[in-house]
Amino acid sequence: MTVLLIGLLIFLGAHSVRILADDWRGAQIRRMGELPWKAAYSVVSILGLAMVIWGYGQTRLDPVWIWQPPVALRHVVSLFMIPAFVLLVAAYVPRNHLKARLGHPMILAVKLWAFAHLLANGRLGDIVLFGAFLVWAIFDFRSARRRPRAEVPAPSAAGTVTAVVVGLVAYLVFAFYLHTWLIGVPVM
Repeated sequence: MTVLLIGLLIFLGAHSVRILADDWRGAQIRRMGELPWKAAYSVVSILGLAMVIWGYGQTRLDPVWIWQPPVALRHVVSLFMIPAFVLLVAAYVPRNHLKARLGHPMILAVKLWAFAHLLANGRLGDIVLFGAFLVWAIFDFRSARRRPRAEVPAPSAAGTVTAVVVGLVAYLVFAFYLHTWLIGVPVM
């Protein structure tokens, strides 16, 4: 559990700089330059993520059960993950209505992912992992909504359809193939 907690502090801490110290972040970018800042940020994030993955894996070896979720909640998770994947893709597909309307679809995708996985997982390690990401996403979304919005190009139907179709395909590939391979747990 210790490795998981340290990894979450490093990873989510790095991703919380804009929430907690946006002025400091701006000063560091001006002082270091944008590319060195991004390189340092990436190194810290990768280190934190590696520790999260390793620490979470360790919690699965000797699980501490807090509650036993009903099996039916697995289906609810699958339903929540469909819009989560679409929102995640919408963060990167240019000129789509989802990004234009919501502003921060990736953060909303993280919220859905974390909330859904909290419903269907009752181990302490799961609650710590998904709960930490959910709390972070709530604060990050609030912070992002307070910042001035970047100018977004006019959305198009093609951009929106692309985001939805790619999101659905990504969901299907992940749900039916990659989740078991990467996480070791079948979706259904």
